[in-house]
Amino acid sequence: MARRFDDAERFPGELKGGVVAIGNFDGVHRGHQAVLASATEAAQASGVSAVVLTFEPHPRTVFRPDQPVFRLTPAPMKAAILGHLGFDAVVEQTFDKAFSAQSAEDFVVDILCERLGVHHVFTGYDFHFGKGREGNPDFLMQAGQRHGFGVTLVEQFQDENADVVSSSRIREKLAQGAVEEAAGLLGYRYAVSAEVLHGKKLGRTLGYPTANMSLPPETTLLPGIYAVRYRRADGSIHDGVASFGRRPTVDDDNAALVLETVLFDFSGDLYGETCTVSFVSRLRGEEKFDGLDQLVAQMKIDEAEARAVLGQVTPLSPLDRAMTFGPAE
Repeated sequence: MARRFDDAERFPGELKGGVVAIGNFDGVHRGHQAVLASATEAAQASGVSAVVLTFEPHPRTVFRPDQPVFRLTPAPMKAAILGHLGFDAVVEQTFDKAFSAQSAEDFVVDILCERLGVHHVFTGYDFHFGKGREGNPDFLMQAGQRHGFGVTLVEQFQDENADVVSSSRIREKLAQGAVEEAAGLLGYRYAVSAEVLHGKKLGRTLGYPTANMSLPPETTLLPGIYAVRYRRADGSIHDGVASFGRRPTVDDDNAALVLETVLFDFSGDLYGETCTVSFVSRLRGEEKFDGLDQLVAQMKIDEAEARAVLGQVTPLSPLDRAMTFGPAE
């Protein structure tokens, strides 16, 4: 598991002198993974620490607070994924307007050289930093020469169809409910983590007790019914079927979006646990039924379909296996 630091100022001396991958890395998708894999390989070859320098909150949220970005991987999940990819530490540098006003040279000297003691930097070909985005790839290369650290710029990553893999493209797929296509771009199944909350307990009455989670309001995943894998806080994994939406049969149209998951072949108390739901396939859209009997009949159909889908699913990658399937047997 990667160690997390909420500011470069807290970075410990024993990890200094490492290879540092810099970027926002929201989603840690296949394009990001190309940058990150190069960094971990270089760190291993040099026998130094592998570190990610990222920024919290997302810069767009700072500059456009009225339009918060739909985060594919909030900070805790991002750090967990980076740990799976072999990083020793994640520095979640506080990003605010004061930090954004820092000059590119000050960023290099203060953050990279003094606080991280960087040995080599890996970042994307289009990385910009510093006040007014004055720091560009050429500036970073020259700064490395001046201050004695290496710089590698990783070119744009394209998928098998020669299309660029990007966080915005993945958000578009999720807004369409195309979780399988999103997984192809991510390299793992899209997942969310949240605390299990008390609900109305209607599912228990209907014979389908649910684990309820509240997701950030800016989440634009298309409402509907999904076949999912559910990871408990203890690491155990269960198949299930999840509803994301406003529960039109029992609530009004203005109800808050909620994620309700039915775990198959499970009984127990999940309240208060922070659990993770990985989305494997979208089964159907939200529907409003005339009564609870029709709802229960459809839930039985959904369960059967989800069990069939999940019985055939295989890992997309070692990262997907770690997140969705658990340790290999």
